[in-house]
Amino acid sequence: MWCPAAAALITCKYLRRNVNTIAWKWGDTRYEVISYFVPLGYAAAIYIFAWATGLAKFYNKSFVDLFSKEFGFGTLPGWAAIALYFCFTATIAVIKDLATVLGEEIGWRGFLVPELAKRHSFLKTALNSGTVWALWHYPLLLFGSYHPPTPIWFYLPAFTVTVVTINFLWTWMRLKSGSIWPCVILHAAHNTFIQRFFDPLTVMERKTWYVTGEFGATLTLVSVGMALYLWKRSQRDFSFPHVSESPIAVQVR
Repeated sequence: MWCPAAAALITCKYLRRNVNTIAWKWGDTRYEVISYFVPLGYAAAIYIFAWATGLAKFYNKSFVDLFSKEFGFGTLPGWAAIALYFCFTATIAVIKDLATVLGEEIGWRGFLVPELAKRHSFLKTALNSGTVWALWHYPLLLFGSYHPPTPIWFYLPAFTVTVVTINFLWTWMRLKSGSIWPCVILHAAHNTFIQRFFDPLTVMERKTWYVTGEFGATLTLVSVGMALYLWKRSQRDFSFPHVSESPIAVQVR
C-alpha cells in the first residue's frame, strides 16, 4: 500500500518539485471529522438494511463470543460485547489503519488528483483517478486472496464501479479541504468499519456476499448515488481552469 507513495515521492524528486505540494497541512478540522463519520454512516445504513430485510443475518455469535474470551471479559451479553468491540474498532483499529492507507493517499490524492485537477473538470478528475485506483487493485483481485467467494464476473465489475464512484467522495474532500488528511481518515474509517466491524458481525451466507461488504451490490449503489450528488454539487462549488500551474487548479466559489 506504500507503493503509490513511493511513486509520488520519486516523481516529485525527478521533476524537482517540493514535496509540500502533497498538501501535508491539516487544514480545517471539520473535514477530518466529516471524513470519519461519513463511512460509518453509509456502512451502518448498508448493513442495517441487509439485516432488516433478511439479506444478511445479525449477529455472528461465535465471533462475539470469541472476542469476549480473547479480551478476558468472560461471558458478556451480546449487546455489551458488541458495544465494547465497537469502541475498540472505532478508536484503536482506525488509528492502526491510518499508517497503511497513508501510503495510498500520498500517491492518489496527494499527487495524482491535484495534477489531474490542473487540466480537467471535477468529473474527469474523479473518474480518471478512480479508474487508476481501481486498476491498481486488479493483481490482488485476480491473482491474490483479496476477493470474496462470489464469481469473478460479479465481484470484479462491482468492485470496479464502487471504487471509481466512491472516489468522487475522496476527490471532493481532497480538493475542498486542500489537505490529504481527510482522505487518509476516509480511507481508514471505510476499511475499518466495513472489514473489521460490520463484516465480522454479519453471518456471511452465500447470498450475503452479493449484498454486503466492499464487493457487495449495496455499497456499489450507495457509491454511485454519492458520485451523482457530488458531481452535481461540483458544478456549483468548483471552478477548474483548463490549464494551471497552481498546485491545485480549483477555486471554491
